[in-house]
Amino acid sequence: MKLLRTIALDPSDTFIFEQAAEPGDWAVSGAFRFYDCDPAGLAGKEKAAFRGGFLGVQSWAWSTLVQIVPASEDDRRNLVDLLAAQLVERFGAPDLATAHAAAEEEVAFAESLCTHPVSTLIAVHRSVTDGDVRESFRKLQLREGAGHGHSRAFSFMEIEDDAEPEGALDLVDISSEPRRS
Repeated sequence: MKLLRTIALDPSDTFIFEQAAEPGDWAVSGAFRFYDCDPAGLAGKEKAAFRGGFLGVQSWAWSTLVQIVPASEDDRRNLVDLLAAQLVERFGAPDLATAHAAAEEEVAFAESLCTHPVSTLIAVHRSVTDGDVRESFRKLQLREGAGHGHSRAFSFMEIEDDAEPEGALDLVDISSEPRRS
């Protein structure tokens, strides 16, 4: 079994998001955090989290990238339990049973993103089309012949699209406002 963990290749998430997830935190998409807001009204770091953040479950904070990692049944069960508890404590779920069902769905969705090999990095891009939030995901892989380690991560990573988002995903510019013509 494989799940997602947050990863920080550099300190940029600490500038992009109001709160950056701790590296190694179990992660889910986190789109549900925006269910009761108007994405068009989001600005700055909140907008950056909407557009390109994965939710670190323990830290309840955001990460630009997640990594596919091996996980055990116990890891999965603990993740569902942790997310359910967070949904009650931080998100106002009415009770643990309701929160557990929602957490199970979120973790199952995160698990469905893990079809690529272990260590693959995943990025998300969210947008609103006709009032519906759309998510597209990209995998990032080492180029053939590239060395290992993260010291020069962006110099040897290439992007392979799983789904084509509207517009290009720019990790450096992810928190800025859209450019106007």
